[in-house]
Amino acid sequence: MQDAHKKYDIRDFHGALLDIISVMNHPLRDENLLREASVKLDQALFPLLVAIDRYGPGGVVELADRLGRDYTTVSRQVKRLEALALAQKQPGEKDRRVSVVTVAPQGKILIDKINQARERLMNQIFADWTPDDVETLFRLVRKYAQSVKGE
Repeated sequence: MQDAHKKYDIRDFHGALLDIISVMNHPLRDENLLREASVKLDQALFPLLVAIDRYGPGGVVELADRLGRDYTTVSRQVKRLEALALAQKQPGEKDRRVSVVTVAPQGKILIDKINQARERLMNQIFADWTPDDVETLFRLVRKYAQSVKGE
């Protein structure tokens, strides 16, 4: 067992996480990303479409839980994404009574544009970093995320 009893002063780390969350949750960040991607999409629908792509296919309740939103709000937003032909609901494989949400082909085109824009913007941030530092950051953040999720 590796220093299971060790207590770390996590204040600076926690502060850094709060800084990142604050930036990630700021509406201006989404607006900039959508502009960089040349995508026109309601900012309320943007995180949902990304979550469907990242975690889907899944049910509306599951999506609401992941996004920390009310089920009824997410259900209405999924309907809006369906009306825009960006998402689609279909019967679940395990239980046909439960619908699962997936990204529609038109939504996948937008997601691809958003991912490319995100990569361009993130690479600007890392422009002055060494490749080793970037790789270490990615590896350790993934390790931390897996630990937090209990994987």
